[in-house]
Amino acid sequence: MDYDVLIIGAGMSGLAAGIRLAYFDKKVCILEKHHRVGGLNSYYSKDGRQFDVGLHAMTNYVPRTTKIAPLPKLLRQLRLRYEDLDLCQQRMSIVKFPDKTLRFTNDLDFFAGEVLQQFPGQADNFRKLLRTISEYDELSLQAKPLSARQVVSDIISDPLLTEMIFCPLMFYGNAQEHDMDFAQFVIMFKSIFCEGFARPRNGVRHILDLLVRKYRDCGGELRTRSGVKSIRVSDRKAQSLLLENGDVLTANKVLSTVGYVETVSLLSEPDATASRHEVGQLSFVESIMVLDRQPSDFGLDTTIVFFNNSDRFDYRKPDSPIDTSSGVICCPGNFQYGSPLPEGMIRITNQANFDRWNSLSEEEYRAQKEACLKAALEAAVKVVPDFRGNIMSTDMFTPKTIHRYTGHLNGAVYGSPQKIRDGRTHLENLFICGTDQGFLGIVGAMLSGISMANLHLLRD
Repeated sequence: MDYDVLIIGAGMSGLAAGIRLAYFDKKVCILEKHHRVGGLNSYYSKDGRQFDVGLHAMTNYVPRTTKIAPLPKLLRQLRLRYEDLDLCQQRMSIVKFPDKTLRFTNDLDFFAGEVLQQFPGQADNFRKLLRTISEYDELSLQAKPLSARQVVSDIISDPLLTEMIFCPLMFYGNAQEHDMDFAQFVIMFKSIFCEGFARPRNGVRHILDLLVRKYRDCGGELRTRSGVKSIRVSDRKAQSLLLENGDVLTANKVLSTVGYVETVSLLSEPDATASRHEVGQLSFVESIMVLDRQPSDFGLDTTIVFFNNSDRFDYRKPDSPIDTSSGVICCPGNFQYGSPLPEGMIRITNQANFDRWNSLSEEEYRAQKEACLKAALEAAVKVVPDFRGNIMSTDMFTPKTIHRYTGHLNGAVYGSPQKIRDGRTHLENLFICGTDQGFLGIVGAMLSGISMANLHLLRD
């Protein structure tokens, strides 16, 4: 069967690209390996409860009246209404280090005030950093790599403030160990501190259902349980896709969301440059606790806590299965909903080592999950009120889980550190979007799909 465009992967970027293409009457089909859409940001059910995977919060929140920002741009491109997303703002989040705490809301002035109160000697430097960020074109597809640590440390002279700024930005959108590209730093700074966090009451499923419904209403075709076995190549073009069920599909153009190296590994004619492309190493363990009450009932009112137990934040692949020296504690119930969620929940995210998890037997794997849950909880209750006595049930996903459901090598949540901003490959009709194109986060992923569709797939 012949299409204008075939899209590999029904995550946020693939669905957004599909909507954009279908709206302009392109014959488009999205191929999803699993039975459920979402990729890195999806959901599952266990014991009658629904759990989100990936989504703690949508970044880039702005009020309805804002016209120039990533979120309203996204809504315009997908022909969605602001209220369709059902976004509820965060209450307040914090970055907590041993001797300092920075609070932030969806108001940059509030965060700036916190910085000036906690680091009065950095007032002029922080204002200079804000000017540098506002003047930088972070979305340029021709931007040259630039060390964010170098840029920021040249402006901010207090290393502790630098570490506290980097901590949430790295946890929520960075594929590079120890440092960030400055363009990605600016994207994440704006999305978290200048704009902010929000969440639909019903979590990521609400967003996915909205996108799938819009895509189908525009005439797009979605095939689940349709993994791609290989991409057949001839004359420097992707000629057809062989599916795992034996079907062969053809298209004028192909857009892959599954990662650059992962995509190139599907080609019938290998590309020598792929072996030199850096593979991502950063993965995470997420522990999920269902509670017998809301976190606010025992004094935990913050929405998200980013913590680190020393003055130096070490963002890297750890040597051990899990690194509990830093992490993210998210309370999905601590957004500004009209009424409380049915049950309390806390999610803890820690950096993890894929190789350690992947080498375990089934019995060792189960034991390691129990040990890591205990360690994650012990670290968390040093930062927030002790909630261990309120836990009714738990679950955990590991780098192996991430690899199984996304196909990302090493369970690398944010893909390769080596981004391809223009989405091009060595084949003239094969393009990439999503994590390895470089726009991260839920809004970023959707804008990645939209941008690549506009740039490469809507032009004949």
